[in-house]
Amino acid sequence: MIVAVTGGKGGVGKSTMSWNLGWELDAVVVDADLATADLPRGRSPDLHDVLAGRATAVDAVEEVSSITLLPSGKTLAGARACDLSDLPAVLETLDRQFGRVVVDCPAGLARDVGVVLDGADVAVLVTTPGKSAIRDAMKTRDLARKLGTPIACLVINRASDGDFSDLVADIENEFGAPATVIREEPAVRAAQAEWHPIRESEAPVDLVDALEWIASRLATCEQRNRRRRDGV
Repeated sequence: MIVAVTGGKGGVGKSTMSWNLGWELDAVVVDADLATADLPRGRSPDLHDVLAGRATAVDAVEEVSSITLLPSGKTLAGARACDLSDLPAVLETLDRQFGRVVVDCPAGLARDVGVVLDGADVAVLVTTPGKSAIRDAMKTRDLARKLGTPIACLVINRASDGDFSDLVADIENEFGAPATVIREEPAVRAAQAEWHPIRESEAPVDLVDALEWIASRLATCEQRNRRRRDGV
C-alpha cells in the first residue's frame, strides 16, 4: 500500500503526520519534497541520488529514530538533477520490499504532487482549521479525484481548544471522507524536535486515539484494495 500524505498548503503538519504514520503502519517513509525537505536528511544516499540514477531505492533506505526512511536531499542542484518520471517506479519498488509506503508530499499542487498521487493507492489530506488551508486541501482533493486516488480521511491538524464538531461535519460532507481532529500539543512539538514518534513520548490519550483511527482507516482501505485485486 502506498499512502500519499498531502493537503496543499505548507505548514499544516504533513511531515509530522507522515513521520508518525510510518511508525503506526510499520511503513517506510519517503520524503518526496525534492526542493524543501522537512524530514531528516540521513547519511546518504538519498532520494536525489535514486532519481538521478546514482543509487537504488532500497540502498537509500535507513533507520532514523525507529522510523524507516528514504530521505530527500537538501540542495536545489540535486533536485534539478532528479528524473521525476522515475518516482512511481521507486515507490512501487519500496512497496514490494517493505509492504507499506508513506509519502510526505510537498506543499502546493506542483507536478511532483500529481506524480505521487497518481502512483498512490490512497491519500490522507492534512489541513489546519483555517479557511485558506481548507481551500487548498479542496484543490488537492480535486486533483486526487481526477487521478482516481481515493481519500482515506482528512486530518484537521493543530486545532485549538474548543468544539470542532460542526467543522468536522461540514468537512466530511464537502470532502466525502471521514475526518478527525488533532489538537495543538506541546508533546507533538517536543517529539518532532527530536525526531521521535509521538508514541514514544508521553502523548495525550486523544492524540494516540486519533493516530490509531487514521491507521485503522488506512488498514481498511488496504483490505478493500486487496479484495479488489483478488476479485473478491
